[in-house]
Amino acid sequence: MANILVLANETIGGAALLERIRARAAAGVASFHVVVPTMRPRHGNVIYDEVVRDSAQVRVDLALEFMRDEGLEGSGEVGDPDPFNAAMDAAALRHFDEIIVSTLPATSSNWLKRDLLGRLHNATGAPVEHVVVDIDRDGLPFDVTLVVANQTAAEEQLVQRLRALAAQGPRRFIVVAPQSSVDGSAVKETRERLRKLLASLDASDIVAAGMIGDPDPYTATMNAIQYFHISEIVISTLPGDRSKWIADKLVERVQSHSNLPVQHVESNASVEGLAA
Repeated sequence: MANILVLANETIGGAALLERIRARAAAGVASFHVVVPTMRPRHGNVIYDEVVRDSAQVRVDLALEFMRDEGLEGSGEVGDPDPFNAAMDAAALRHFDEIIVSTLPATSSNWLKRDLLGRLHNATGAPVEHVVVDIDRDGLPFDVTLVVANQTAAEEQLVQRLRALAAQGPRRFIVVAPQSSVDGSAVKETRERLRKLLASLDASDIVAAGMIGDPDPYTATMNAIQYFHISEIVISTLPGDRSKWIADKLVERVQSHSNLPVQHVESNASVEGLAA
């Protein structure tokens, strides 16, 4: 069995990369290991390491979901922010027979400007294949819906809306749950609501992954738009008289600055506390 390292970040869901993985699997028995370097956000005055790692983990999770759907053997990890170091860290733990590097076109790719392909070949001795993914030109082979929710993340009103969207066509869901605070217990509660939503979607055979976001929901949303190629946004809040997000005009601000379709779902969360 050939062990193949797949190194990608923004282009992880691109059609050209997915087709190359399919073709390589068809050519012979292979196991794929996906490495996604972390990427620092542009928005927010404070950088939360957990948020940065979560965003990369979402890419890993969605890539592994694709491999499971294709019947391929796959594993994955979040890597160092530097793509060369990320690949070499993985290579230090296992042998790779081949490396596939997916990047944006040369005019947009910082990886190519640093001669990543040549450096990886020289350091590992493995053949390095380059796959170019032009997301701006070609888009993705599915829509990507960004879901922003915290207290209402596990509520039925939101789940029903997402099921209805999933029925419209090929779609992936990325859920961002802004942490209510940096307090450990608050983050744990947010992760539990996120887990319940993802479990509900998985039970309906809906492909979804989730992450904790910046405590400020606007910053969390805009960072997610930086991290991922988003088609539309669903924001879930408590009813207007209980929602700080509505009071702060979150829906209107996101719609104005993202230039993306935004849907608003009001849910009656079963918990009280910091309103979302």
